[in-house]
Amino acid sequence: METNYLENNYLALVGKVTSDKIFSHEIYGEKFYVFDLSVPRLSGNADIIPVTISERLLTSDTLRLERNLRIEGQFRSYNSYEGERSRLVLTVFAKEVEELEDGEIEPSKDLITNEVTLKGFVCKEPIYRKTPFGREIADLLMAVNRAYGKSDYIPIIAWGRNARYCENLPVGSEIKIVGRIQSRKYEKKHEDGTIETKVAYEVSAGSLAIINIKEKDEMEDSEGVSGDETVDNQIENTTQESKEVI
Repeated sequence: METNYLENNYLALVGKVTSDKIFSHEIYGEKFYVFDLSVPRLSGNADIIPVTISERLLTSDTLRLERNLRIEGQFRSYNSYEGERSRLVLTVFAKEVEELEDGEIEPSKDLITNEVTLKGFVCKEPIYRKTPFGREIADLLMAVNRAYGKSDYIPIIAWGRNARYCENLPVGSEIKIVGRIQSRKYEKKHEDGTIETKVAYEVSAGSLAIINIKEKDEMEDSEGVSGDETVDNQIENTTQESKEVI
């Protein structure tokens, strides 16, 4: 059966352009650019999400600052190499863009500004924990198949009873996630004592469905889900660093 890769990985965002576009890469004469999209939450806060877009989807006015856009596409990952080390970098890959009227974007039940649907495999043992206030959280890494034998590695954060259930979810299990992309800042301390503020991206799971659980005896008889050994769970926005083709 032919795989529908758009069903594996589909998102829709509504937000405001908050940065100038930066050249990313070129494939067979087609240029791609990266820009930041500010996507509002119901709480009044906003997630600043990097978007990669082809020049063929742009007009002269598409990416002007403060322009409201609706983006449809996929949440993708690639490895950024620095010497012998690599890091996983996440970006929205735009397939369709719609220019919207100017004005404030007010998310509501009738206007969902941030939704992503992913179907793939658990490729790293989930980490279950509790916050100091007792809130239950589970961190997962999900491998989502893409065309041409590639996969995107997406960090997922589950909450409450979903987090509790994920604690014992075997590597190799196939799951479906519906949630939203969120950005968060964190501080990284370097060897020289300096502290650098960075941004991480992940999918906050609103719902989680089990498609197929990998049984223990299956895990022992197989090599598990194929993946890239260089995958690192430190997710950063590095639009000006070296890239692999997306």
